[in-house]
Formats: sequence, structure tokens, C-alpha cells
Amino acid sequence: MDTQAEHSERDRSSEPRAGSEERSRFSRVRGAAASVRPRRRILVVGVAVAVVVLLFSAFVVQPFLIPSGSMEPTLRVGDRVLVNKLAYRFGSGPERGDVVVFDGTGSFVREAPDENPVAALARGAASSLGLAGPADTDFVKRVVGVGGDRVVCCDARGRLQVNGVPADETYLHPGDTASGAPFDIVVPRGTLWMMGDHRSRSSDSRDHLGSPGGGMVPVERVIGRVDWLGWPPARIGGLEGAGAFDGVRAPGGAHG
Repeated sequence: MDTQAEHSERDRSSEPRAGSEERSRFSRVRGAAASVRPRRRILVVGVAVAVVVLLFSAFVVQPFLIPSGSMEPTLRVGDRVLVNKLAYRFGSGPERGDVVVFDGTGSFVREAPDENPVAALARGAASSLGLAGPADTDFVKRVVGVGGDRVVCCDARGRLQVNGVPADETYLHPGDTASGAPFDIVVPRGTLWMMGDHRSRSSDSRDHLGSPGGGMVPVERVIGRVDWLGWPPARIGGLEGAGAFDGVRAPGGAHG
């Protein structure tokens, strides 16, 4: 028996075949590619969803994180509200009693603070999703006077008067008065007089009477109306109308 031939045959049989190696390598590459495709698909879908959400937030409804207690008890620190950006887009304007978010540049703050562009972009995106606090120039307050209104505080019973009619401000924070400081102002056309519901802790139009613009917020600076509470779960729902100014008439006798 040829033992040398037998050993040679055994050695050849133990060597990996070239075709087998190629198939194994192809299988590994195909497997890796197959595992990458789902991840890529998930990434693309995630980016698309984020873009849609950001566009929706920019033009339709934006979440807004309440950063302070100036609107208590109506809105509390940490609440997420949904701001309706279409509320005033089709001819109607802000009305007395509306709770709105607005850009206070030029009225509540003189100018926007300098900020790193990349940081500003990241913060803006997070703010648009309600994951971070709003910009330092954004505020949430209640509309108390619209263009042409005369707003006076206070009458003999400590109430605000708008065009001579006392306001029934049942939304005020318990223990607060309508205002600790008296004032008598006429709201210029195209502007709004804003106040917080927690009057003793709200920096609002009253605090800017001596500033450029006299504390009046231009209507075009309004970002949108707060229509819904989106968080926490126990408070989810629509923001109820105040009704505090239902009897107020516009200057000149027309119903306001």
C-alpha cells in the first residue's frame, strides 16, 4: 500500500477549498450589508420624522416649556403647553383674556443676547420640541388690553378697569391683587398690554412703562396663542377661556 499517496490525499482533503473560502467571504459581506441596511433605514426615517416635527412646530403648533411661576395658577413651572401658531394668521388678532407667547425684543428686553450660532441652533431645536426652556426673549402672558383700550388700576374694589368696565379676574393667584402699583394707560393701536396671572411675581407691561415702547408689545411679535396643556398628564386638556373681559366694549362704543 502506498502510504505516501494516502497521506497526500489526506492532506489535500484537509485543505480549505478556494470556492468554499469565496462563498464564506461573500456570506460575511452580504450579512454585514444586510445588517447595515436596517440601521440606515431607521436613521433615514428618524431624520425625516424629526424634520416633519420641526416644520410642524415652526408653522402650526409648538410645544413651549413654562420656565417660571408668573402665570400661576393657570400655568405652572414645568408645564408643557401647545402654542397655536395659526390662531391669528387669518385676519383675527389677539383678544383680551388670551394667553399668548410672544417675542419681547424691543418691549420686555432691549435686544436679543449674543449667542454662539451652533448653541443657538441646538437650543432652538430643543425648545421647538418643548425639551428645553424658551429663548430669553420669549415670554408667556395674558392679554389685558388691545389697541385703543384704556386700562386703569385700580377701582375702589381693587379691580382692573378696561374702558371703564371692571374685569372679573378669577384666574389671579390666590392672595394677589390686580396690581400692587396703580397705573392709567391707553394702549396704542397695533400693540398689546400684557400681564401675568401671578401679579406679585410677574414682570410684565407694568415693569416697562418707562422703557422704549412703554411696555406695549407689538401684535406682530406674538408667536401664538396657548390653547392646550400637553403635560403633565393630569392636566392635559384645552386652556379654558377667562371670560374676565366679556362685558368690555371697545373705545367708541363698539363691542370689544
